[in-house]
Amino acid sequence: MPAATKSKAEQSSERRDEILAIAARLIAHHGYSATTVRDIADEAGILSGSLYHHFSSKEAMLQEILHGFMSRLLTKYEEIAAETTDPRAGIDALVECAFATIDREPSAVGLYQNEAAFLATQPGFEFLVAESERIEKIWIDQLSSGAEQGIFHVGDPSVTYRFIRDAVWSTVRWYRPGGRHTAASLTEQFLQLLHGGLLAR
Repeated sequence: MPAATKSKAEQSSERRDEILAIAARLIAHHGYSATTVRDIADEAGILSGSLYHHFSSKEAMLQEILHGFMSRLLTKYEEIAAETTDPRAGIDALVECAFATIDREPSAVGLYQNEAAFLATQPGFEFLVAESERIEKIWIDQLSSGAEQGIFHVGDPSVTYRFIRDAVWSTVRWYRPGGRHTAASLTEQFLQLLHGGLLAR
């Protein structure tokens, strides 16, 4: 839609989204403490004071980025859990969703990976702990159900979940969207390893 035909509210919303995307990218790359409001404003091509017309603080921007990211991820995971009765298919779908999220939202994923442990201890970021626990339960329920059915050998499901979680999400540190690998190829290779193990048979 041409800018001239958009309402002021639509233009403001789009501008907010642009600023949030810039903030996520800069913070993911440089770190939360090292990224200033001025850095974000400069990259957005506006004065620092103008940024406060959209957001009250850097913390408010970060809350919005992470809350949106976690909410979208949790919604997708809940849909998978609700629609899948086979634990193996459920785990496969969760892994596929995670790699697709890394491909689609690398800055938000990188920001979460780098900053979540610290931010979870800060006022205003309590949602990180609550939503992470809900996500963990979805994974553990699938793993536990698969173990009960004799599909998986998982030992302690919470430990198995952490192995999978850290292996998948740390991919954001070296995966580059548009490069030689894709979300689909990473999913395929990871699931091949997860299903078959490392040793040739």
